[in-house]
Formats: sequence, structure tokens, C-alpha cells
Amino acid sequence: MKKLSLLVSILIIMFLAACGNSEGNAKKGEDTKAGEEELKELKVDFVVPETAEPGETVELKATVTYGDEKVTDANEVVFEVWKKDKKDDSTKIDGKNNQDGTYTAEMMFEEAGMYEMYAHTTARDLHTMPKKAIMVGEGEAVEGHDNTEGFALHFMEPENVVVGKETELMVHLQMDEKPLQKASVQYEVNKEGQEDKETIKATEGTAGEYTGTYVFSESGTYQLKIQVKADDGIKEQKEYEIVVK
Repeated sequence: MKKLSLLVSILIIMFLAACGNSEGNAKKGEDTKAGEEELKELKVDFVVPETAEPGETVELKATVTYGDEKVTDANEVVFEVWKKDKKDDSTKIDGKNNQDGTYTAEMMFEEAGMYEMYAHTTARDLHTMPKKAIMVGEGEAVEGHDNTEGFALHFMEPENVVVGKETELMVHLQMDEKPLQKASVQYEVNKEGQEDKETIKATEGTAGEYTGTYVFSESGTYQLKIQVKADDGIKEQKEYEIVVK
């Protein structure tokens, strides 16, 4: 009887040890997988010609990858193009998904001059927006930049904003084409024609993505100012209009 009890005890100990190893291996596998996910980066190889002639149609091409994987199902790839120093008059073109990790669009530049552009790309819950420049007509092609060299800001302008409903305010920030993290970001809102302003402090979720919420109490046109402060002396602000119905 004692031998039987001893045998049962040994079997129980072996079973518990096996379970412990199994859980440990599973946990290790989960940690390894999580580590691999953290190492992956959303990249966009944005290719445009350095020069073009007025009236010439050129191809804008973005190749999107996530780690070693070609992204064939990006949430969005939107090319935003503007003449240098006229960002408020930009044109946005949806990229065509070629189902091979590339997204393309055609653009014709009617006037000579320097043009700048972003390839706004959202995929795998990440956002990036590489910037390029093209010289149309006579001149030397050079890369343009915002007030702080290498800084980029993309405000996800809300659509169909209505009175009394919570509206999400979201901005993506980059520095040298990488997410700008740990920045201080706030939204300043006031109705057109009124001096009273309200400030909303944004919080960072996904790297480089800052969100806040606001409830507009009246219909009309509002001025929204985005203020950004970060290390290395970065201090930027941009203004937008939001129409509330």
C-alpha cells in the first residue's frame, strides 16, 4: 500500500512539473512573439521623379512593408501634394492598391515650381508619412521641410462633426520620418469671432499618435490650433478650421 501511495505521489509530481514546463514554454513563446512584433516597423519606400516638365503626368509610388512582409491591405495610402509654401492648397489623391505591396497614383503639374508631397500611410494600427519633393520646370530639385527640419504633422480632420457629440481629435507626428514620441501636444479650440478658448491636452497612444476629445456645443465654424512641444527645441503649431453642423 505504501509503495502504491509513493508511486501516485511521484506521478503527481511529474504531471505538475510537465504542466509547469508547458506553461513556461508557452509563456516564452508568447514573449518571443511579442518581441518579434515590437521589432517590426511599418516602412514606406516613397518614390517620385526628381524633376518633371509642366503638363507632364508623373507616377507617385509607395511600397509598404511591415517587417519583411509586403502590406497588401493598408487601411489607407493617400498622396498629398502642394506647391511649396502653399500647404493650405494641397491636393489629396487616393493611392491605387496594386495588391503587391505597392500603391500608386498619377499627378500632372500644370505650373512650374517646387512641389512637396506626403504619402500618408496607415496600416497595422500604425501611421507614417514620408515626404518627397519634385521640381517642375526650371530649377534645382531639393528636399523641402517644415519649420523644424524633419518635422511632420498630419491632422486627421474629423468629418460630419455635429453639436453635442464627442469628437475625436487625432494628430500623427514624425521626426525624420519616424514617430515623434513623448511630445507635449494640446488642442486649442474657439468659435470663430469669439475670444474664449478651450484647451484639450492630448495623450499618446500608438507611437507618434496623439488624441483628445471635444464636444462642440454650438453649430458654426471653429478655429483649432495644434500646439506641439518636444525635446531638442521642437516647438510647432498649426491651425485648422472645423465646421460643426
